[in-house]
Amino acid sequence: MLKMKKVSETYEMRVFTDTGDYFGDVEEAIIQNTKITGWRVRATKNSFLNKVLGSAKGVIIPHNLVKSIGDIMIINRQAIPNAPEGDAE
Repeated sequence: MLKMKKVSETYEMRVFTDTGDYFGDVEEAIIQNTKITGWRVRATKNSFLNKVLGSAKGVIIPHNLVKSIGDIMIINRQAIPNAPEGDAE
């Protein structure tokens, strides 16, 4: 069954990769022509994104890399900047 969610319910939602790494928190949805095209994810303390980016504040994840949205958001591992196909650390 498909469940609908308001975009406002996704703000501050925790984002994880499909391999189980904590990636960051949703900061904003990017909407163009009434469709979500991407998500701005903030690098938070202790997040994998913070370790990879260093001083950057976050990244924009294309919506096609989002696998699932529920209590958390799960994204494809390909969304990790400069990540090899092997382990995430």
